[in-house]
Formats: sequence, structure tokens, C-alpha cells
Amino acid sequence: MKKMYRIKKNEEFQHVFKKGKSFANRQLVIYFVRNNQYNHFRIGLSVSKKIGNAVVRNRIKRYLRQTFLELKEEIDPAFDMVIIARIPTKDMEYHGIKKSLMHVLSKTELLKRYQKTK
Repeated sequence: MKKMYRIKKNEEFQHVFKKGKSFANRQLVIYFVRNNQYNHFRIGLSVSKKIGNAVVRNRIKRYLRQTFLELKEEIDPAFDMVIIARIPTKDMEYHGIKKSLMHVLSKTELLKRYQKTK
């Protein structure tokens, strides 16, 4: 995933937390806020030290980034998102994390196939 798709600055994370909405399941929490400043979505990943050592945390982030790369065409481009991994993700493989992320995204209607028509 290219760096232009990432949220890196603390101020940007705080903006998403304070102004955005959130949804969660047992493994992941997603915060999202509309951002019309960019013509693509941006993501920020947060994996706590409680989950495991650096190897485990980086693996989880890699899996999440890969899932977003695969779903890039299906995600509404006008949003900034922050994904927080919860403790159960440390024992999950790629397909489990992908399924969990798709579940949370479908609850938020950020995936185009799940958006309600008005």
C-alpha cells in the first residue's frame, strides 16, 4: 500500500477519533470520517503492545494493509479510517483477519457493494 493511502500524523488520528463514527467486532475496531480533501481513502493502523511483540504486531499490520490493497476498488474513496486491532487478532491468520475486516467494513457501509441506495 502506497504511503499516500496512510494516516501517519497524530493530529490526523485524533481528528478521526473525535469527529468520526466507529463500529467494531471482536477482533477489530474501525473509526471513519468523511474527507473530501483527497480523491482516495486513507487508513491508519493501530496495534497495541498488549497484542504481542514487534513481529506479531507487524504481521497483523501487513495483513490489514494487504486486505485494503485487495479491496481498494470496492471501498468508498471519500473517507479516512483508523483500524484498531484487538487481542484476538494475534492468533489469526490472513484469511481470518480479512474476513473480520470485511465484516466491520460492511457494517459501516464503506464497501460499495453494501451501500444503501437512496
